[in-house]
Amino acid sequence: MASDSNMDREMILADFQACTGIDNIAEAITLLELNNWDLVAAINGVIPQENGILQSNFSSEVSQTGPYGPHSQSEATAHMPLAPPSSASASASASSSSSPSSSPAFCPVQPSRHIVERQSRMLNFRVEYRQRSIEVVLEEASTVGDIKTILETELQVPVSKMQLKGWKSGDVSDSTVLRSLHLPKNNSLYVLTPDIAPLASTSQSSAQQGLSNQNYLLVISHREAQRDYSLNFPASKTIQEVKRNISDLTNIPVRHQQWDGWPASASDDSITLAASGISYPCHHLTVCRRSSPALTVDQTDECTDVHMVSDSEGDDFEDAPEFGVDESEIFGMGSSSCRKSPMMPENSENEGDALLHFTAEFSRRYGDCHPVFYIGSLEAASQEAFYGKARDRKLLAIYLHNDESVLSNVFCSQMMCADSIVSYLSQNFITWAWDVTKEANKARLLTMCTRHFGSVVAQTIRTYKTDQFPLLLIVMGKRTSNEVLNVIQGNTTVDELMMRLMGAMEIFSAQQQEDIKDENEREAREMVKREQDEAYRLSLEADRKKREAQEREEAEQVRQERIKKEQEEEREAIRLSLEQALPPEPKEEGGEPISKLRIRTPSGEFLERLFLGSCKLQVLFDFVASKGYPSDEFKLLTTFPRKNITQLDPAWSLVEAKLFPQETLFLEAKE
Repeated sequence: MASDSNMDREMILADFQACTGIDNIAEAITLLELNNWDLVAAINGVIPQENGILQSNFSSEVSQTGPYGPHSQSEATAHMPLAPPSSASASASASSSSSPSSSPAFCPVQPSRHIVERQSRMLNFRVEYRQRSIEVVLEEASTVGDIKTILETELQVPVSKMQLKGWKSGDVSDSTVLRSLHLPKNNSLYVLTPDIAPLASTSQSSAQQGLSNQNYLLVISHREAQRDYSLNFPASKTIQEVKRNISDLTNIPVRHQQWDGWPASASDDSITLAASGISYPCHHLTVCRRSSPALTVDQTDECTDVHMVSDSEGDDFEDAPEFGVDESEIFGMGSSSCRKSPMMPENSENEGDALLHFTAEFSRRYGDCHPVFYIGSLEAASQEAFYGKARDRKLLAIYLHNDESVLSNVFCSQMMCADSIVSYLSQNFITWAWDVTKEANKARLLTMCTRHFGSVVAQTIRTYKTDQFPLLLIVMGKRTSNEVLNVIQGNTTVDELMMRLMGAMEIFSAQQQEDIKDENEREAREMVKREQDEAYRLSLEADRKKREAQEREEAEQVRQERIKKEQEEEREAIRLSLEQALPPEPKEEGGEPISKLRIRTPSGEFLERLFLGSCKLQVLFDFVASKGYPSDEFKLLTTFPRKNITQLDPAWSLVEAKLFPQETLFLEAKE
């Protein structure tokens, strides 16, 4: 009896997990014990009755044959596998789709409320409005209106006058649930208020800032809608980013926009507004949808492709011949009246031209709502995705199209053109496309893949048959090589495609965080090295200036010494010439009146000499100068009364100057 009881409980536990999607065995046992191992009560305690169990039929079935009808436990388990731990919603759909139709006790089971809440993600929104930036964090179960309500409190802008833009899936209503938009964790939006004029002070203060902080007011006229948009953009915004924002407002893809008003210098969309040459602070532009080129005679005979919608993954197509419909006619491939031009010309010399043709043909067949295909070579797309700053890197999605596959039209129209897929690819991927319908184009692709990703990728593409196309290769750049994370075939659904894209994004995000960390550490090391180099350079510069100052000082000293020496030599030459020009000293017994002069120098020495009484004062001055005391530097004074002899007329005689018959004089330096 004990073994039978254990068997019953194991069956009840397995059934309970299969129905509710609860993979944690301890949690499942706890819930069952709370209900005394009553399977019906435990399931209804987790899943609302109206969405889960038909209770009236279930009780009798459990008591007689178990929860899976007359089948054995192994058969029931085969029909209802346990949900994989990756997703509660996937487990619920698996249990509902795989339960046997013969059992009346089950209807499609939806995940319980607490499971949904347990899986609800938190979404981050960065909302820009004029000069402000608001961070909003909400659960993905919230609506767009909830974001506007928060912004109304923060910005003091009524919800009725607020336009929330930046959704990659186009305009959304206030009642739209965020989960339905399949948004990534981090999102950027902006608010437009056409009915509220911008403050004048904002533009005035912006005009006073430097070029890097300027704001440009772009008045953009939409011709078809006959409406004007007044938008503020920072000077660092590129023309490409402006065009993308206008694409969100007007629903005109960038490649179909035709502009008037950009200056001739703004021919490159990658340049910033500050460098574009537009008028500051306000510039007027006009945008409209570029008209399609006129159809040729052959193209006018072509008919529109029929895009089949299938929810059964190909079962409908297998039944088509039973109703007398040929598969080639279903997909518009076999009828002579529905000929399609190739997605890509054969043997195109330029990859960019081939991608332009591919994009135009894709838009003509499936509409304008599709991923933005990178126009350029595979190498350029890889550079764009992998080799920028770590925080700016993206995954590379390579879409391989084959018109000979019956899945191509459905995959393109229902998967690649789904709003959620387009939005997710645009935000997180660089999407590059190629058409492998023609053998020459396929061979060219294999050569490119071998060159950029190695022979393994090229060999993998070769192994896929035509009816397995189209393919979507998800490639992630790594430090040493590029890695193909996933190869998605054409026989998939939107939900499965989104799950695989999100799975690849999770792997990429983890790698990106490591790369950002490494990059930050490397930049920090480089910053320290630059600071050290700068300090070393400044030290060298200081040493150089010090050395130059010392050299200048030494040179100045040498120059001063040279000048001083020249002056001394000049004075010595003058002294010698004066000494030679002096008349000879007279003798006392000569009979002529003699004046005996005694001159005290500043050093205390005395100069004595005899002069004729008729001798001029100039001779006395020359004598004193010949001894090294020129009259322009020294003055000759009498002792008492104190009188400056150098101020007298040099033509006076000694007798006239009252320096006869003898006198004591002294020299004093002039101030």
